Amino acid sequence: MLQQSLFPPQSLTVSEVTRYLRELFESDEILREVWVQGEVSNLSRPASGHIYFTLKDQGAALKCVIWKQTAWRLPLTLQNGMAIEAHGAIGVYERDGQYQLYADAVRLTGEGALYQEYLRLKARLEAEGLFSLERKRPLPEMPTAIGVVTSATGAALQDILNTLRRRFPLVEVVLAPVAVQGEEAAPQIVDAIRRLNLEPHVDLILVARGGGSLEDLWAFNDERVVRAIADSQLPVITGIGHETDFTLSDFAADVRAATPTAAAEQSVPDRVELREQFVTVANLLASAWQQRYNQERGSLVDAGRRLELQSPAWRLRNDRQRLDELQARLATRQRHRLAMLRESVASMRKHLVSLSPAAVLQRGYAIVRNAQGDLVTSVSQVQRDDVLDIRVTDGTILAQVLTEPTKDINGGNSDD
Repeated sequence: MLQQSLFPPQSLTVSEVTRYLRELFESDEILREVWVQGEVSNLSRPASGHIYFTLKDQGAALKCVIWKQTAWRLPLTLQNGMAIEAHGAIGVYERDGQYQLYADAVRLTGEGALYQEYLRLKARLEAEGLFSLERKRPLPEMPTAIGVVTSATGAALQDILNTLRRRFPLVEVVLAPVAVQGEEAAPQIVDAIRRLNLEPHVDLILVARGGGSLEDLWAFNDERVVRAIADSQLPVITGIGHETDFTLSDFAADVRAATPTAAAEQSVPDRVELREQFVTVANLLASAWQQRYNQERGSLVDAGRRLELQSPAWRLRNDRQRLDELQARLATRQRHRLAMLRESVASMRKHLVSLSPAAVLQRGYAIVRNAQGDLVTSVSQVQRDDVLDIRVTDGTILAQVLTEPTKDINGGNSDD
């Protein structure tokens, strides 16, 4: 039989329990990076720029927060009733003892399975070292010929040609036309990359296509295409989709550009910049100043990033949300304080009105002045035959003292 302990169990404060739960949440491998699916409700966008909402399904609800620096980069506009998947980490808002999802990415429900395959393949190829920095090759400073792997009828090709013609018209373009989506796309892209590597005068390869959904861009996540880019003897620049699109081909390439146009810009120098190398000494001094400015600006940005890295992240999360609440409470208190001040002013105004000379006259009193205009407050100021000016509530009376004034035994005045 168990005996009762002589020492009672240790008592914990609410803050200690909440902090312990927060540490448990943040140390859990699953909760530190999780996708949560549900319907958006209670959507709120305060003036701070942060986004607060609830993800719910038939059985439960989960509070969610998206900070301002993440909110403006979202690929879609959240609305109540929208079915989404949100990615982030589960944490605890200590002030309310509330667990919530700190989201850093969202997507519409339905892309999950394909995206999971993307993550699985990315992890495997990354483990093999296909994306390591050591494999990256430097780009030629001034290529003579560029191989372009893209659709011959797509807008991406025209964007690339226009950009190359504008920036460096001396470069030769060798087109390797391919399908950029569908079952035939991957083998055609692989074959095009290999054929361009056999061209002796080609210095660089651009792999490009316009934007699209994850499914449309899937050919560039094909393992065969990724390995062909990684095995290429020539440097490869990818310009696939839009700025927010990342494919596995981008990770394997030597340089990833946000768009086909940006890929063309990074592949060749600008003829305007080349011409500036032959300008006068004054322009050289201006260029030196610009270089110093860029260095100082880069140092400032770097210092700012280091400062951000040194700040306690969990405290920032709580303080940001706390700031929104304090701002709302401050506005309420200000309105209440203003109402009280207005009521106080009205009361004082009413009191002052009751004490004004006009109010005193209305109660039957009068103001008496002598011929010199002095205020008469005592019988000693008045003599027989003096002319007095008596002010009452609705006018003035001119009077003459007929007898010598006498003092009242109660201290008041008496005029006959």
